[in-house]
Amino acid sequence: MAGMETVEQARRALGGTGVWVNVLQQEPAAAQRAAVARIEELGYGSVWTGEVVGGNDVFAQEAVWLAATSRIAAGTGIANIWARHPGTARAAAALLGDAWPGRFLLGLGVSHAPMVEHYDKPLRRMREYLDGLGDPPPGVPVVLAALRPRMLELARERAGGAHTYFVSPEHTAGARAVLGPDRLLIPEQAVVLEADPAAARATAREHTARYLQLPNYVNNLKELGFTGEDLTGAGSDRLVDAIVAWGTPEAIAQRVRAHRDAGADHVLVQPLGGGAAGALRQLEALAPLLTGG
Repeated sequence: MAGMETVEQARRALGGTGVWVNVLQQEPAAAQRAAVARIEELGYGSVWTGEVVGGNDVFAQEAVWLAATSRIAAGTGIANIWARHPGTARAAAALLGDAWPGRFLLGLGVSHAPMVEHYDKPLRRMREYLDGLGDPPPGVPVVLAALRPRMLELARERAGGAHTYFVSPEHTAGARAVLGPDRLLIPEQAVVLEADPAAARATAREHTARYLQLPNYVNNLKELGFTGEDLTGAGSDRLVDAIVAWGTPEAIAQRVRAHRDAGADHVLVQPLGGGAAGALRQLEALAPLLTGG
């Protein structure tokens, strides 16, 4: 069970909006440091990125970001449970939490069958991983990547909350109902700062096409009422518009508020299109509405 004092401290410290920036992983370390320093300067409360087995090491990645900044938090979205022993994950998280107190969040996830060799029984494997992890590292909130009720229930029972991805505000409302009021809920929201519908949806579909190949996301969307027609190819307009917020800064800010109104503690915006430079341009344009920066 997560320490509630740690959860409440994180809730107060994070503020309303953070950033999910997997795109920065492709940049040299110096460019990454400059980018996260700029994101901090703009007033965002956190930076998050993911991990692929056999690819990057998310703990090393986030150490670079934390060392380059002075206030902003860093979260793993996710640290892949298939990538390392739970004791190793705990030790890495404890060191980051000690080096940068109050600035690191450990997000754990089971990833996806097409991306992990010998993937099976994800809920059971997560329970076993949490057993191996033991008590949360001091001062480090632990959140689980969770979409559907049973993993959300595990996040409520055994962790500090949930990090959700590729979701709508309607999913956020359902997740909050499962988690209850005293657990963190941190959804990701993909965004495209483009008012032209055709151009915005074209960029959005580069994103949705990838995730609609992964059964965990498809099954979650089916539970939200999307049909086979919606889920074909890169997704129908209805699905794309539900998953990716596009338009003016005001339209995107409205979607972020919808997540907050549905029960999110902290919303992670993920700018799509234009690589790292494009992501920063969008974050700069959105900051006055999302952070006051």
